[in-house]
Amino acid sequence: MIHVALPAYCEEANIASLLRDICLTMGDVAPHRSFRILVVDDGSTDGTADRVRDFMQELELFPHAVIELVQHDVNKGLAEAIKTGLTTAIASSQDRDIVLTMDADNSHLPGLIPSMIRKIEEGHDVVVASRYQRGARVIGLTAQRRFLSWGASWLFRAAFPIPNVRDYTCGFRAYRAGTLRRAIDGNPDFFSERGFTCMVDILLKLRTEDPPVLMTEVPLLLRYDKKIGASKMDVGQTVRDTFDLMGRRLLERRGR
Repeated sequence: MIHVALPAYCEEANIASLLRDICLTMGDVAPHRSFRILVVDDGSTDGTADRVRDFMQELELFPHAVIELVQHDVNKGLAEAIKTGLTTAIASSQDRDIVLTMDADNSHLPGLIPSMIRKIEEGHDVVVASRYQRGARVIGLTAQRRFLSWGASWLFRAAFPIPNVRDYTCGFRAYRAGTLRRAIDGNPDFFSERGFTCMVDILLKLRTEDPPVLMTEVPLLLRYDKKIGASKMDVGQTVRDTFDLMGRRLLERRGR
């Protein structure tokens, strides 16, 4: 089974079209393969949950789809939403299942999912949709955000190199469920970061797993121009959190 975890906060304008696109994509490429979409509504104050429930009424058009809505009472941030999505997905998954995460704002296109699934089935444990692979394109993102993302990529590649991985921050990923379960069960602090740096920290922790976790990338088409509404990211705070995370992980490595 394919499990798609969608952390969502105030995505009333985007969530229904994304759900439809995921269902259409999966119906085209794997019409007989079951898939499950877990929408983690992280305390939204708009109609995000209502749009998800409305879409559930259309599921007779997608007989192999299951959609589940998990709601946080209050906004807890991306890290908690990712934690809820991943732990809920692996709780009822088989080791051979595939767990995907992607943004709920329409900037990540479901058309890339088949390529990511194929990489997992070829033998990889983690697949990252990357802005830094040949063929990737970024549309609609400000020059400042592009520079900050590139800078983070360069710093983490220098400090914590992972073979075949360049994009440490993108949240569009596929994981082999068994690999993810072993990493989470084996580390009570697996979800220790708050905010957007949680995505970096997940890769850093998987990087040190034994046996090694085999990671790779596929080129991402990031369509930030399709997103309706303002970004939820506090850029200044995220930059500070990123440097703080890097400093702590470097100190931990030196202390071993």
